[in-house]
Amino acid sequence: MLLPGTGLPRGRILTVLPLPVAAVLAIAGCGSADPAGTQEADAGAAGTHVVEHARGEAEVPEDPQRVVVLEPVQLDTSVALGAVPVGAAVFDEAAGAPAYLGEEASGIESVGTVPEPNLEKIAALEPDLILGTESRHSALFDQLDSIAPTVFMASQADPWTENVELVARALGDEEGAAELLADYEERCTEVADAHGTEGMTAQLIRPRDEVLTLYGPTSFAGSTLECAGFTTPEHEWEDISLDISPERVLDARADHVFVTAADVDAPDAVPDAITSNEDSFPELHTVDQAFWIAGVGPLGGMTVLDDLDRILSASE
Repeated sequence: MLLPGTGLPRGRILTVLPLPVAAVLAIAGCGSADPAGTQEADAGAAGTHVVEHARGEAEVPEDPQRVVVLEPVQLDTSVALGAVPVGAAVFDEAAGAPAYLGEEASGIESVGTVPEPNLEKIAALEPDLILGTESRHSALFDQLDSIAPTVFMASQADPWTENVELVARALGDEEGAAELLADYEERCTEVADAHGTEGMTAQLIRPRDEVLTLYGPTSFAGSTLECAGFTTPEHEWEDISLDISPERVLDARADHVFVTAADVDAPDAVPDAITSNEDSFPELHTVDQAFWIAGVGPLGGMTVLDDLDRILSASE
C-alpha cells in the first residue's frame, strides 16, 4: 500500500539503530565540540511558549535555533520564515532538500526519509525543537520527545495552510506565517484575473505504477488550482486524492489537465492512456512533481502559481 499523499510504500517507520536511543542521547549530551552551537541552543531556550498539537501540549523554545523537521510542509515553512532547519527528513536522501527551496536549504543535513527518520542522526544534531506528524511518525514520538521538545501535526493530509500555521506557532512566528499566506492568496488572485480562470475546470494527475492518481480540491496542488480560480471536477474523493485505472482515464477530463513528471521533457512523461486519448485532453500540460506534489508550503505554493502563470500564458 502507499502512504497517503506521497506515492511511497508503507513500511516500518522505526529505523533500526546501531545504538540504543538512550546511548545516543548520552553521547549527544556528553559535550559538544561546537561551543557556538551550544550557545545558540542556550539562547533559544532563554524563553519558552506552549504549543497545542496532535499529542497534547509541548513547551518549546521561544526562538528555536536548531530545528529538525520530518515533513515537506515543515521544511518549506521553516525556510520561508527564515528559520532554516539544521536537519530534515526528505523523500530522496541522495537529492536532499528540494531545489525550489534555493541555496538557503542546500546545506540542511538529511536525517533519513520522510517515512523513516533516523533517530541517531536526529540526536547527533542536538536539536532544540523537532517537528513531525502523528499519522506517519506516531511510533517515534516518545523517542523524539526525549531528544528535544516535539510538536506533531495530526496528518500530512490536513489542509496545508493549517499545518503552516502550526509550524509557525512552534517557531514563534505566527505573524510571519500570516504574511506568507496573505501573499499566496494575493498571487492566486493575480493569476485568476490575468487568465480569466473563473468557470474553468482543472485536474492534476499523477501517474503511478498501473494507476493514475487524481488530486482533489483539498490537496496541496488541487487547492492551489482552486485558489487560482479553477474548479476541480467532482469525484468521490478518498481523502485528498483518488486512484483510477488507466482504462478510466476519461474520468480525468477537465478544461486544463496537468500531469506530473520527474522529468517534464522526457518523451514518456505523459502515460500512453492519456496520449492515446489526446482529443479528450485539448489543454494538457506536463508539470514538475518536485514542487507540484512535494512542494507543500508557502514557497511551494508560490512556485506552483508562477508555473501555472507561465503555462497559461503560453497556451493563450
